[in-house]
Amino acid sequence: MAIHKDLLGGPPPTHLPDDPEPRELLANGTAPADVAAKYPTSSLAWAQLADEAYERGSVVESYAYARTGYHRGLDSLRRSGWKGHGPVPWEHEPNRGFLRALHALARAAQAIGEQEEYERCAGFLRDSSETAAKTLG
Repeated sequence: MAIHKDLLGGPPPTHLPDDPEPRELLANGTAPADVAAKYPTSSLAWAQLADEAYERGSVVESYAYARTGYHRGLDSLRRSGWKGHGPVPWEHEPNRGFLRALHALARAAQAIGEQEEYERCAGFLRDSSETAAKTLG
C-alpha cells in the first residue's frame, strides 16, 4: 500500500482495518440483517440494509439503517486515528461500508426533506472521497 503525503499539510488518509467476514457473508448471499446481527459494527451490513429499504420505498427505514452504519463507521474511523476530517479513500475496500452508509444517509435525508443534513452528508462524502461521491452517485 502506498502512503501519500499531503503537500498542503492536511491529515493523512484514514484506512479502516479489514474485517473480511461480514463482506464475505454478504458477497455469498447472507441476508444483510443476519450479517448486521452477527457483526453489528459492520457499516457495510447497515449500508446494504439501507440500500434495500430505499429500493423498496421504505425511506424512513433506510434513513435509520444508514444512520446506524454511519455512526458505526465514525466509531471505527476514530479508533483508526481519524480526527474529524481528511481523506477516507474509496480505493481502500474496508472504507467502503462507511462511505456507502454516508451516501445512503444523504440520499434518505434528501428524500425525507432534511435538506441541511443532506447537504452536510453529501459534502462530507465529497470531502472524504471524490471517488466515492462519483461512484455512488
